[in-house]
Amino acid sequence: MDNRPLADLLRPRDFDEMAGQKHLFGPHGVITGMCKNGYITNMIFFGPPGTGKTTAANILAEKSGMKIHRLNATSATLADVKSVIAESGGLFSQSGTLLYLDEIQYFNKKQQQSLLEYMENGQITLIAATTENPYLYVYNAILSRAAVFEFKPVQPEDMLDRLKTALRFLNDRQKTEKSADDDVLLYIGGCAAGDVRRAVSLLEHAYFSSDMTITRERVSDFTPRAVGNFDKDGTTHYDLVSALQKSVRGSDPDAAVFYLARLLEGGDLIGACRRISQMASEDIGLAYPMAAAIADACVNAALRLGMPEAAAPLSNCIILLATAPKSNSAMTAYAAAKEAIEAGRGQAIPSHLRQTELFHGYRFPHDYPNHWVDQQYLPDDLSDAVFYRFGDNKNEAAASEYWRKIKKEGPKA
Repeated sequence: MDNRPLADLLRPRDFDEMAGQKHLFGPHGVITGMCKNGYITNMIFFGPPGTGKTTAANILAEKSGMKIHRLNATSATLADVKSVIAESGGLFSQSGTLLYLDEIQYFNKKQQQSLLEYMENGQITLIAATTENPYLYVYNAILSRAAVFEFKPVQPEDMLDRLKTALRFLNDRQKTEKSADDDVLLYIGGCAAGDVRRAVSLLEHAYFSSDMTITRERVSDFTPRAVGNFDKDGTTHYDLVSALQKSVRGSDPDAAVFYLARLLEGGDLIGACRRISQMASEDIGLAYPMAAAIADACVNAALRLGMPEAAAPLSNCIILLATAPKSNSAMTAYAAAKEAIEAGRGQAIPSHLRQTELFHGYRFPHDYPNHWVDQQYLPDDLSDAVFYRFGDNKNEAAASEYWRKIKKEGPKA
C-alpha cells in the first residue's frame, strides 16, 4: 500500500479539481485564460500553506509539456540551481524546463540573482512560491520578470468536494462504507483554517479512529483547545477577534473584556495577543501613543507567563485600550499613501533625498532653528499631497498647533 499522506495521494491533476482559487483557476480565472492561449510565463505564487501552490505548478508543467524540477529554498544551494540549468538543454527538456522553487524567501539576493539570466533567455520558466509577502522578500529584479498571483485561504464550502473525494478514496481502499455528513465535512474545513492539506489530513485521522460514522466530536479530538489557529467552530475564531477589536474601537470595556475572556478560555492566547498589538496602533494610535508600548509590554508578559496568569496583563491592557481616546489618523494616512502608490504615482524620489547623490542640495534640519527647514520631501508628482490629517484629540491637536507655529516662523525653501 502507498504510504504517502492522503493529501499527496489525492493531489488534483487539473484546475477544475482544485479547491478554491477560482480567481486564478476557475472558468474565467486569469491563469486558466493564460493556459488556453498557450502562454506560460515566470510566476510568483504567494499565500498560506495548503492553498494549492505546488499543485498548480504541477498542473502547469503537465499542460505545457515542460519538465518540472522542484527545489526548496530552505535546503537548496546554487549548485542545485546550476544542476537544473545544466539539464535544461538535454533531450528530455525540449519543451522547456519549469523550475518550481518553494519558499523562495529563504534564497538570499545572490541566489535569487543567479536565476535572472536563465529567466531572461528562456532557458527556464520559474514558478516561485512563498508564504510571505513577495514584495518584501523577493528581489525587484525577479518581481519585474514575473507575474505575481495571490493564493487565498480556502473556505470550508470550497473544500467540500475534495473531502468527499477523500472519503470515497478511503472507503474504496479499506473496503468499507464509513460516512460523514456534509455538516461534519464543513466543520473539518473550518477547523483547517483555509488549509486544504490540513483538512484532508484531519479527515484521515478522524476516519481511522471512527466506527462507521465520523462525528464532530471525533473530529474535535484532533483539534485541541490549546492550538489557537484551529477554528473549532467554523468562523468563530475570526468572529471573536473581530468582536474584540470592534468593542475596543467602540470604547466598551465590558464587551472588550468579555470577548478577551472567550478567546483566552477557548485556548487562543496567540490570537488575542496578535489582535491586541494591532489595535493599539490601529485604533488608539496617535491619540495615546504610549498605548502601543503598553500593549507590547502586556503581550510579552502574557506570552512569558502563559495561561491562566496571562489573563491579568491582558485584561489590564484591553480595558486600558477600550477606555483610551481613539484615533485612526495614522492608518488613514497610510491608506491614502498606498492608494497613490497603487495609482503609479511617486516613483521618482527627489534627487536631494537620494543616498547616491551624497546629500547634494539637501538641507540638514538640525542646522536650523527648531530643527526644521522648508524643503520638498515627496516626489514631484505628489508634492502637494496631504496624506496625514491631525486627529481631533488632545495629543494630535497639540502637535498640530506646535508644527503650525514652527512652520510659520521657520526658514523657507
